[in-house]
Amino acid sequence: MKKQQVLVLVVLTLLLSFHLLHADGNGKTKQPVNGNNLTSQSYYKPLAPEKIHMSTGINIYKNLEHKHFRNLEINDDFSRKMFDKYLEDLDPSRLYFLESDIRSFDIYKTQLDNAIKKGDLKPAYAIFNRYQQRMIERLLFSIKTLDCCFAKLDLTGSEVFDTERKNAPWAPNQKALDDIWIKRLKNDILSSKLSDKPEKNISEALIKRYKNQLVRVSQTKSEDAFRIYMNSFTRMYDPHTQYFSPRASEDFNIRMSLSLEGIGALLQTENEHTKVVRLVPAGPADKSGLLKAGDRIVAVGQGNEGDLVDVIGWRLDDVVQMIRGPKDTVVKLKIIPSPPTDDQQTKIIRITRNTVKLEEQAAKKSVVTVKNNNRNYKVGVITIPAFYIDFNAYQSGAPDYKSTTRDVKKLLEELKAEKVDGVIVDLRENGGGALHEATSLTGLFIKTGPTVIVRSPRNSFNVYPDDDPEIAYTGPLAVLVNRMSASASEIFAGAIRDHNRGIILGSQTFGKGTVQSLHDLNKGQLKITVAKFYRILGESTQHKGIIPDITFPSLYNPEEIGESALSEALPWDRTTPVRFRPYMNVNLKNIVAKLQVFHDKRVKNSPDFKYLLEFNAHFKELEKKKTISLNEKQRLREQQEAQKWALKLENTLRLAKGKKPYASYDELKKAQDKENTDDEFSEKNNGNDVVLHESQNIVADYIRLLRG
Repeated sequence: MKKQQVLVLVVLTLLLSFHLLHADGNGKTKQPVNGNNLTSQSYYKPLAPEKIHMSTGINIYKNLEHKHFRNLEINDDFSRKMFDKYLEDLDPSRLYFLESDIRSFDIYKTQLDNAIKKGDLKPAYAIFNRYQQRMIERLLFSIKTLDCCFAKLDLTGSEVFDTERKNAPWAPNQKALDDIWIKRLKNDILSSKLSDKPEKNISEALIKRYKNQLVRVSQTKSEDAFRIYMNSFTRMYDPHTQYFSPRASEDFNIRMSLSLEGIGALLQTENEHTKVVRLVPAGPADKSGLLKAGDRIVAVGQGNEGDLVDVIGWRLDDVVQMIRGPKDTVVKLKIIPSPPTDDQQTKIIRITRNTVKLEEQAAKKSVVTVKNNNRNYKVGVITIPAFYIDFNAYQSGAPDYKSTTRDVKKLLEELKAEKVDGVIVDLRENGGGALHEATSLTGLFIKTGPTVIVRSPRNSFNVYPDDDPEIAYTGPLAVLVNRMSASASEIFAGAIRDHNRGIILGSQTFGKGTVQSLHDLNKGQLKITVAKFYRILGESTQHKGIIPDITFPSLYNPEEIGESALSEALPWDRTTPVRFRPYMNVNLKNIVAKLQVFHDKRVKNSPDFKYLLEFNAHFKELEKKKTISLNEKQRLREQQEAQKWALKLENTLRLAKGKKPYASYDELKKAQDKENTDDEFSEKNNGNDVVLHESQNIVADYIRLLRG
């Protein structure tokens, strides 16, 4: 299937979406959903596995057994854990299943291991069908409650809603579950009110949300159930191993050509929200500066003026399909920024769809002059968004193919011509890329030696060396990283640290120290983790990542973003180190200790760092709260307090910088929306990159100390 055909299929799917919203699985038109005549029988249709699913399931099991890095024994203990994992994937907040449902599933607790080996999907579909039934019942309950009793819901009492329910007990009966959902509805109503939505529109909007979810649940296919169950199985091995269903385009022969693009964002489902995990470097979202990791998408619209469609509770693939569209068209997103002042504070952004071009991901340089101890130092900064290589040009023998290493080598020559005193390699937000490039880039800064150890599933080890004795740059070097620096970025930073070649600045990196490969199945594909990275001193980059020599506060919450936040992530461990000769005989630990003293003194009175520390401390306190009030007056007070805090924090920073303070929170929000920033401080904010600015000061200190 050609790429154009695949893209065109998505277009046709979007064009057919109106028909699908009002049709059943056989294509027959359904009667409009209304709040007075709703029954679960109208929407519930038990699913059964397709014949090919049995052989595909066995194929997945055998691939994991023989090729995955982690050697798991598929036994009764595994079955119990997978049983819990499957229930968690289906109902993470325990809002659908009843305690009686869970008891009725007990017969499957120790059967899933044998069922997986035989390709028996009866337990999977029995649980999934019950889940579908319960979900339809809950959506119907919500619609009917809003339709008949919206005005009667009491928002003046002392009730609270549990926002963290993953460990809550299963509802013992229908009435208990009704009580939970009534509280949930009250919370939705209050959130809408506090978002300044007119009260007369709230009930209508919420009913529309649940009706849309109801129709989408009724459209669930057997392949959807199979994919969810198989991914509960694959994620028992690690979070990066995944089953991909075949694209629907494989069933059609579409001979058209239309360019469909996205915004360059990796998304995942978190409870009922669509959450941004990572932005593609130099992609439309990244270049816009409007979206960042941790943001939650709650509605999607087409064009600058298109109506926003509520996507809370939607399946991830449906949300992705709405975000994709023709190149150079606008997609409108309603988001809850991360970290939010409160969950009611949403923001509408517009991003123009486009492709990610290799040249836009290319490394770039800049030079700044830093005054330090009555002397000026020129510091060069090389920003690398990704570890890229034009494989097609490389394999065809083209002499001028683009790659990270080749581009950085040219930039280093230019920086040397400008007589810089030191260099910073900025790897913030760099999620990795080609392993070869991480190795060859390290080689630009060392003579020769090992760069990384790669361990395979059967305990065989491969050491990737730099064999080229040429050094492109011999001066003082620092590597700047953050929580979104992953994989190849961590290999490079770890090698520079271990070779005693330079210092590492920033915040703890992502911790993805594994390698995946793609394998074709009889239906779909399987991405499998097949190897693990280790630094040359023997420490894994997995889970822990790289801890900088000097750590800065981070806007990213490591409990939500990073490998350690992912379920079943492979553990950190050690292996046998390899022999090598360090680049410098200088004791960098002693130098770093002095650099830390200079840094602490400098940022002690820095308004930007004070801002970030207070910002982080505030949200750590907020994250401890696991309940939210269902009293309207209380919620309004809490929102006003949050806005006062945000206004005070911003104005403190502005006054410290000699800027005029905002007169009100509304003025602050208008200014932020106009400037397309979430706050005065950003880890990488154009013209106001205080982390990079402090890194340049540290490098100036470093140069001075190295020179004695």
